[in-house]
Amino acid sequence: MKLHDLRPNSGAKKKRKRVGRGIAAGQGKTAGRGTKGQGARSGGGKGIYFEGGQLPLARRLPYKRGFTNIRKIYYKPVNLGTLAEFDFEGATVTPELMAQIGLLKKPTDPVVVLGDGELAGPLTVQAHRFSASAKEKIEASGGTAELLPYEK
Repeated sequence: MKLHDLRPNSGAKKKRKRVGRGIAAGQGKTAGRGTKGQGARSGGGKGIYFEGGQLPLARRLPYKRGFTNIRKIYYKPVNLGTLAEFDFEGATVTPELMAQIGLLKKPTDPVVVLGDGELAGPLTVQAHRFSASAKEKIEASGGTAELLPYEK
């Protein structure tokens, strides 16, 4: 086989339809556009928004107001009461540990510790954010609240 023998598979390349080239060509006179009307005119045809006079879908749907801030960080909440259920006495609670016990889906998720519930003993909690009451309760029980940096 040589380079000049190469051909595409039969049916792989379709010849384009040459319209308006006479009656003998099969697409002469009206060039497949039918006779008269909006579709026969140049630039004719209905827009994608047009639905035959019916109120278009874009206008039937409720308006989407405002905008979505792409830089917003969605924190995963964890309550102190939930942490107190586990026997962490004096341990360091990290997002990895929270994911391990099923409080988070992924250890990379940003975590906020909220102050709902009470702590029995001292606990070192590492999170990306703490509510004021959570920080207060952790320090009152003799533990520490360590802030973790968060990069997207």
